[in-house]
Amino acid sequence: MIQITDLGKVYEVAPGESHVALQDINLTIEDGSIFGIIGQSGAGKSTLVRCLNLLERPTSGTITIDGRDITGLKGRELLDFRSSVGMIFQNFSLFQQRTVLSNVMFPLELRHIDKAKAEARARELLEMVGLSDKCEKYPSQLSGGQQQRVAIARALVNNPKIMLCDEATSALDSMTTHSILKLLKDINAELGVTLVVITHSLTVAELICDNVVVIDHGRIVEKGKTEEVFANPQSEVARKLLEKRL
Repeated sequence: MIQITDLGKVYEVAPGESHVALQDINLTIEDGSIFGIIGQSGAGKSTLVRCLNLLERPTSGTITIDGRDITGLKGRELLDFRSSVGMIFQNFSLFQQRTVLSNVMFPLELRHIDKAKAEARARELLEMVGLSDKCEKYPSQLSGGQQQRVAIARALVNNPKIMLCDEATSALDSMTTHSILKLLKDINAELGVTLVVITHSLTVAELICDNVVVIDHGRIVEKGKTEEVFANPQSEVARKLLEKRL
């Protein structure tokens, strides 16, 4: 379980001047769920997800995962924690000079895992995402959807308990988006990985998320089961996002 308590993030933008990116964030994300964090651009969604794997250090509050406060982790403990959290980005973030197989193996190389074991694991995951025939290709030889599948395989290579998806389908067309969301749902069902989905798209959230929170100006303004929030939005920002979808 992920428990976020009174989380805040403040950036110093100039001497004596600060920007509050997150304030009073309180969330519980159950193990094995698909949890959506939605809001318009600049709402604080990406800052929140970066706090979850400590790419950003919270200014205040705590993040507790399975009863362990992770906000103060440093050194080897921090590296070990990050290896248990997969992340998928909007722009795929693949190494262009590495083959598909080498991209997926990379996190295992960082941990000095035996090369034969790392390759076997990477091939297993590429088969899972439907790209077993693309091992020796380079990212530039793949479609956007295929590149995101490689990124998903790489995010899974360390057997994470949590996977963070930051606008993972924003760069993809509608048909490809649906196929990637189906893959993520299958991974959630088969492996029990908790998915935290950051998106500005209500359609994406509706298709995949069990529960959602709506963020506006760094604060949670609404939360609940996805279908209930969308059927009867209580916040102005949720209503605006719904109008855009319609």
